[in-house]
Amino acid sequence: MAKVKPFRGVRPPRPLVEEVASRPYDVLNSEEARLEAEGNPRSLYHIIKPEIDFEPGTDEHDERVYGRAVENFRKFQQEGWLVQDPEEHYYIYAQTMDGRTQYGLVIAANVHDYVNGVIKKHELTRRDKEDDRMRHVKVNNANIEPVFFAFRDNERLENIIRTVAATEPEYDFTAPDGFGHTFWVVKDADMTAAITEEFAAMPHLYIADGHHRSAAAARVGLEKAQENPAHTGDEEYNYFLAVAFPASHLKIIDYNRVVRDLNGLSPEDFLKRLEKDFIVEDKGTEIYHPTALHNFSLYMPDGHWYSLTAREGRYDDNDPIGVLDVTISSDLILRDILGITDLRSDKRIDFVGGIRGLGELKRRVDSGEMKMALALYPVSMKQLMDIADTDNIMPPKTTWFEPKLRSGLVIHKLD
Repeated sequence: MAKVKPFRGVRPPRPLVEEVASRPYDVLNSEEARLEAEGNPRSLYHIIKPEIDFEPGTDEHDERVYGRAVENFRKFQQEGWLVQDPEEHYYIYAQTMDGRTQYGLVIAANVHDYVNGVIKKHELTRRDKEDDRMRHVKVNNANIEPVFFAFRDNERLENIIRTVAATEPEYDFTAPDGFGHTFWVVKDADMTAAITEEFAAMPHLYIADGHHRSAAAARVGLEKAQENPAHTGDEEYNYFLAVAFPASHLKIIDYNRVVRDLNGLSPEDFLKRLEKDFIVEDKGTEIYHPTALHNFSLYMPDGHWYSLTAREGRYDDNDPIGVLDVTISSDLILRDILGITDLRSDKRIDFVGGIRGLGELKRRVDSGEMKMALALYPVSMKQLMDIADTDNIMPPKTTWFEPKLRSGLVIHKLD
């Protein structure tokens, strides 16, 4: 059962929140962060991407860079740009995109739940990325950025969210990307106790986004436990920062593929090969979106969009991985026809988040950079949780969540 707790959040005073808050560290590169933080000494990028304080081209893993993160985190607190709440709280965080709002509970999740599989993952992690985030957590002695969790819908928690969200928020602003961010502090003691109780009755939480941050936080917590001869399990380092959303609030958007060549085939031969496993229909020059599971949208250099519908018997509906469209396309198109077997390392393929629209796929092919683009129907939250529950791992580049959590609204210290 999930063990969570309230915590004394470190966060910006209300007038400074828009200056402090930033996009997550892993959705932009150093130069983009440098531009976004330009002229703003209070930007969280100075803590989560501190290489921007050095000359362009400085390695983000340079020893000096980690040291600057610590200096800047300390400075933000000394200057009053980040202030720790005097009491422990849960928080509620709402995000609005395209008129749709999702509400999450900001919690301190338990590192042992991650280790023991109460917190379920659906992606593999890379050790080098884990190491980087682990070091960042360790030197700052804090989870500066949250992990994105989901949980199966819970009526009592939904009622708490609705009740608190009807009150005056602590923060309420629209970020430069147009997404709305609203934040409340849960101050009612009965609500706080109820949140803890409801999570304690949940068999699992699910990582939606932030697998590397979760792994890094768990490693730091376990290391600190080993180093503390008086360890009890109740110390703050046993917990890490997460925002947990009811599954029904979340919408996974498509994660699409573009490929640089057709493995020696002409466009005509490639389309012919597809007919073995798919019903292929020419949809003309208007953008075509996949309409259902097992239906794909293909864009070719002739300027035409094609509907590909997987034929019966080419996939196994009883296999939680085999039934995924990312598996069907990876096996029947990328592997069998194009010879792409490793999605993580093959330079012939690139991935485009659905937030950019299918027009971006068309642009990449029309420019001559790519020879074909493939759009997939999005994975459902039910599929994600079913896969995690069976301890399976999704293929690479399967899920894309939007909007991303805004960093800097609240931070969790490990002491």
